[in-house]
Amino acid sequence: MAQETATLAAYVANLKYPDIPAEVLDRAKVLTLDFLGSAIRARSEAESTPSLLKMLEALALDTKGESTVFGDAKTWTPAVAALLNGALGHSLDFDDTHADSSLHPSAPVVPAAFAVGEMVGASGRDVLTAIVAGYEVCCRLGNALDPTSHYARGFHPTATAGTYGAAAAAAKLFGLSEKQIIAAFGVAGSQAAGSLQFLVNGAWNKRYQVGAAAMNGVIAATLARNDFVGATESVEGKHGLLAGYTDDAHPDKAVAELGKTYETMKIGVKPYPSCRYTHAAIDALIAMRREHNLTPDQVKRVEIGLHRNGITLTGDAATKRHPTSIVGGQFSMFFTGALALDQGSFGWDDYNRLGDAAIDKLADKFDVVQDDRLEIGRTHPFGARVSITTDDGVHERLYADPSGEPTSFPDAQAMQQKFLTLARPVLNARAEKFADAILSLERFDRVAKATELGRQ
Repeated sequence: MAQETATLAAYVANLKYPDIPAEVLDRAKVLTLDFLGSAIRARSEAESTPSLLKMLEALALDTKGESTVFGDAKTWTPAVAALLNGALGHSLDFDDTHADSSLHPSAPVVPAAFAVGEMVGASGRDVLTAIVAGYEVCCRLGNALDPTSHYARGFHPTATAGTYGAAAAAAKLFGLSEKQIIAAFGVAGSQAAGSLQFLVNGAWNKRYQVGAAAMNGVIAATLARNDFVGATESVEGKHGLLAGYTDDAHPDKAVAELGKTYETMKIGVKPYPSCRYTHAAIDALIAMRREHNLTPDQVKRVEIGLHRNGITLTGDAATKRHPTSIVGGQFSMFFTGALALDQGSFGWDDYNRLGDAAIDKLADKFDVVQDDRLEIGRTHPFGARVSITTDDGVHERLYADPSGEPTSFPDAQAMQQKFLTLARPVLNARAEKFADAILSLERFDRVAKATELGRQ
């Protein structure tokens, strides 16, 4: 191993706004807007939000501060704002995904960047630079962990590698030195946590642990800012991240082409509010339904082939076939597939069909299996094979990629429409103004002038 911690820290310390390619900055703004749409809607609609707010009240952590919680009327202290925005933005499971690392970069990074940006009076350019730094760190560490091995060990990469990404974003806005960023990463390594056990019962842990990653990144950077001595070599060390969290580490991926190849440009966005491993199959089901004029009564059997990671997260028939909670539905290939085949579409409001007899009946016709064609010689694991058996025979499609990946990234109008669909019910007429502000964030001398438009 070759001092990956120090190399990443030096990159964050030395990154400057003019050095970032224009297309990377533009993509970062669009990804940020996409994430904030989910956060705003979840503030009022995610069923886990009241519990989070009651916890903060009970612990006297609900005091007024200077940082925005998007979709909320009050301002909060920075660490708590990072926690809430991270949890909220991940609650709908509608936020972006980096395929190679199988994690959601914006969920830990963007909340940390805005919380600290408002705290220190940063400009929009400063915040955008920090977001790119955070994206690069967490995506690269996710690559180095190897998502298949990381999942097999029971870890959630958005919460583990994401803690480092959040720390990088916060550290950049604090203006920390390379030595201080190494210390922040050292603290982040002690806080990197996130278990996949939430899959068993559709628990809310997934949402909370991503918010905690954002908050812990802010805490780690703040400690380093105040000369806290953090562990060195927290990525590559004997007891570091790569030693403790994976059986197939690739440390070279953490720093390969750093500053030249931007992982930010490899982040995709979601057309459906569910686990990304369900999306290629949903795309195929909607297309096949339309092409063959299929109705549920015509369908005899559906077989979905997925990568083994998709099986782990969405394909266990014993626990996933008939989910009863939103999280359970978000991680059910059976429910999401049946919904898409039944109605030819899938959006956030469709979770009101959980427990619908027609959907459950159609889900009983689904089988989810591992498909080696989605394992071998591929750069990422998000494809799907769909076979639908009807009286007319078997119809089959292999979708190598779900829609929304970099090769099919939606245009600006589509991205803005997705945001407005989520945000308008909460922000009303201000939704358009807020979208415009985020998409022109570099024009703001103080980022707080933009974020205040995202409050209720």
